[in-house]
Amino acid sequence: MKILAIDSSGLVASVAVVTEGAMLAEYTVNYKKTHSQTLLPMLDEIVKMIELELSEIDAIAVAKGPGSFTGLRIGSATAKGLGLALEKPLIGVPTVDALAYNLCGTDRVICPLMDARRNQVYTGLYKFKDEKFTIIQEQTATDIHEIIKQINEIGQPVIYLGDGMDVYKEVLITETQFLIYLHRVI
Repeated sequence: MKILAIDSSGLVASVAVVTEGAMLAEYTVNYKKTHSQTLLPMLDEIVKMIELELSEIDAIAVAKGPGSFTGLRIGSATAKGLGLALEKPLIGVPTVDALAYNLCGTDRVICPLMDARRNQVYTGLYKFKDEKFTIIQEQTATDIHEIIKQINEIGQPVIYLGDGMDVYKEVLITETQFLIYLHRVI
């Protein structure tokens, strides 16, 4: 199975082609252009590089939020247009879940943080148990102090990641009671 994946939920845009066992290609851009200018050229480049016919794609995965309203609309419209033209199903992927999955295999609690402004973050809590991705707290918008309180109640080391990590770094360090790790992911 080959899946085309599109993420335009934040400042960074990504397009990838994955199978069950491997990522065949990935193209990520973090530049001052809108996703409407970058997604299709990125897709075109990937298709050329791996000599892929788009008809070979089995499904299209797209970030469904939370995130930039305009970015999400552009990604969804691109995925929907391709899905209709190619007669392929769409798979909506929660942005915060996908961010957490970057740390596949860790034994720590994972807390992605996307800045929602006004001391609010889009977040969730995750853990890998027996190599299985487990959701402790579904993705939600909440006050930064509330998610730290939940983490402290769990009482285990935590890995923070995402753009909210830099915004709330001092609060995370001073209020989290257990060992913390700050992890950078594009």
